[in-house]
Amino acid sequence: MVDSDSTILDVTATDADAALRSARRVLETEIGGLRALSDTLDGGFSRAIDLIAAVSGRVIVTGMGKSGHIATKIAATLASTGTPAQYVHPGEASHGDLGMITANDAIMALSNSGETAELSDIVAYAKLKRIPLVSVTGKADSALSNAADVPLVMPDSPEACPLNLAPTTSTTVMLALGDAIAVALLERRGFSPDDFRLLHPGGQLGSRLTMAVDVMRAGDEMPLVKLDSPMTETIIEMTAKRFGCVGVLSAAGKLAGVITDGDLRRHMEDDILAMTASEVMTPDPKAVSENILTAQVLAMMNENKITTYFVVADDVPVGIVHIHDVLRKGLS
Repeated sequence: MVDSDSTILDVTATDADAALRSARRVLETEIGGLRALSDTLDGGFSRAIDLIAAVSGRVIVTGMGKSGHIATKIAATLASTGTPAQYVHPGEASHGDLGMITANDAIMALSNSGETAELSDIVAYAKLKRIPLVSVTGKADSALSNAADVPLVMPDSPEACPLNLAPTTSTTVMLALGDAIAVALLERRGFSPDDFRLLHPGGQLGSRLTMAVDVMRAGDEMPLVKLDSPMTETIIEMTAKRFGCVGVLSAAGKLAGVITDGDLRRHMEDDILAMTASEVMTPDPKAVSENILTAQVLAMMNENKITTYFVVADDVPVGIVHIHDVLRKGLS
């Protein structure tokens, strides 16, 4: 029994080592393909960006098989970063879905071999309607590359499959090239965090793109007193609003200072109840603007070890953000 168990354990360990070697070989092979892609990018990439940026319609991304799966992801990435895009299946295109493609669009066709027969109808339609065509292939001298207005050719890198057959490195490189196109277009268009937020309202990403104005407490919820407010009233305001602080307003209504629990403790030996807010406050407090990302507010809270920020517009407090309000948005 002992010998049998030892054999099983040895086999398991050997299998695990083999699996790790295989995984690392795959990753190194695909990394090599990505490095080769970076090294071989040329003016063709810039021409593709110019072509796509110039169209008033969408980018129609198409491909068959594994290239089709990559095409759907590229279309989704383009659409989510400010370049309207849609995936069209080449087989369905031949049965009516060509009607989804307009003269205002551009087409990005993906095929590692560049000889995918199912793409022929889309290519012919692009030529007939004079729709700009960008190809992504692994062969410069292929039917698809020759038909394209801008052919993008991936480097000749081995597949990670030991048989050099299953699309692995080629699909990784194709996907990365799609990401590069999407980001280059994003930067060309000046796509902003506000734009990103508009297209990503849900999930954790949406939470990270909320602004201070989206989570702040405003109006009567803000703990505020005047410079000459007695500390008796100030402490009551702090206690009632439960933020652990109170903002102190100047005569012009601007945020002149803030009083925290720490300020109260520092003045405990003084006759604090006989003092005014201006005598206890910390002047020139840290504050944030309405359009700062909530994630940035949280980073500032962590860095400065404080739990509350006033939100100001032209130095006038318009709200207050507490760390609990930020964390309720799913940020951490």
